[in-house]
Amino acid sequence: FVRRLAIALISAVLMGVAGLAVAAPNASATPSVSADTTNPGTTVAAATDSAPVPTTAAPVGGTGTAASLAPVDVLQVSGLFDAVVVESIEQAITRSEHNGAQALILQLSSDGAVVSRATMSRLVSRVADAKVAIGIWVGPSTSSRAYGLPAQLFAVADVTAMVAGSRIGDTGAPLTYDGKTVDFGASTNALRSGSMSFKEARAAGVLHLDTPDLGVPTVRNMVLALNGVTVDGKVLHTVVQELQPNGGQQATSTLVRFHGLGLTEQLMHTVASPAMAYLLFVIGLSLLIFEFFTAGVGIAGGVGAVCMIFGCYGFAELPVRPIALVALVLAMLAFAIDVQVGVPRFWTALGVLVFAAGSWTLYESIPGTDLRLGWITLFVGVIGVILTFVIGMPSMTRTRFSAPLVTRADPGLTRADPSSQRADPSHERDSD
Repeated sequence: FVRRLAIALISAVLMGVAGLAVAAPNASATPSVSADTTNPGTTVAAATDSAPVPTTAAPVGGTGTAASLAPVDVLQVSGLFDAVVVESIEQAITRSEHNGAQALILQLSSDGAVVSRATMSRLVSRVADAKVAIGIWVGPSTSSRAYGLPAQLFAVADVTAMVAGSRIGDTGAPLTYDGKTVDFGASTNALRSGSMSFKEARAAGVLHLDTPDLGVPTVRNMVLALNGVTVDGKVLHTVVQELQPNGGQQATSTLVRFHGLGLTEQLMHTVASPAMAYLLFVIGLSLLIFEFFTAGVGIAGGVGAVCMIFGCYGFAELPVRPIALVALVLAMLAFAIDVQVGVPRFWTALGVLVFAAGSWTLYESIPGTDLRLGWITLFVGVIGVILTFVIGMPSMTRTRFSAPLVTRADPGLTRADPSSQRADPSHERDSD
């Protein structure tokens, strides 16, 4: 029963990870989204499906059709900037430079970066030198943030905007790129260790936004903000006045193509999140110990090995404290000692304390956010380990390796009389 329960739990975790990977690329709320037959990994939004253009929007172009305008690409980026996210942004810029797009919008919500400063400097340089206009929009919700090194992309993007209620800041030390230093002007020091709301950033000149709108609540508004912007001597046209059948005119934006991380990229990005990497590593170690003491067919061990691989990948991407990681491994070894004897004693108590300490101090902080595990994740990890090694594993070991109890029956029924082993002469004579 314990084996089946453990396998069921880990299978549920893996299916949940896969579900997140499948759902995340399609998490954006876009009006009337349809498939792009030229790129199966892309979704497009019809230009006429959006709300009317606000009167405060940037000046629109002349009359014509939205179909005559070059499209705008949107890449949805959320979570910590790891190697997967950085590579996806670089690929998106290259794709937009070659697929006829006039601009690329990064829909951003991130609490920081776990890649090196050199990698982020390379990304800043790529954004600054892009052959298409780059817009960065912090959204889609008021809880969206641009913290840490990713916020420094705002200094080199062509158009930047935020949802009202979102914040930007805690940038840390300015990055260098192409012989330059990221500069927010008079707000550089204020953003280095603090944050600003949309209104504060707008008033301080942090945002590159020419429209008088009080907020940029949707991607469509961000597309409108790109209209009329001059980038490298080229004026962007993202909105036109289309003639209607009744003789009137309606402002219509260009085609918007939404992109997201692929299935594999989203899976690896999810695995590299602090909570998921921690849980996968702990579950993997627990299942390997379980398999070692049950000497079973290897299903739990195989699943545990897969979890360990994913967990180690996540730890490799994240700023893990080596001493805390060693504490987790030593705690598991302490648990294994008492599992062998089948009774939780001193080593189990010591393992719980060491495991809790290692879990609490596992991650180092990064500019903009504290990666320390949340209380829910800590509760699931610590309580789960206690239940496993205090109740589940000792019970399994005693059941597995205890001597079977044999009930001895009547000796007369279980042991034949030696005299009966000799043939009865009378029987032999009768048979003759």
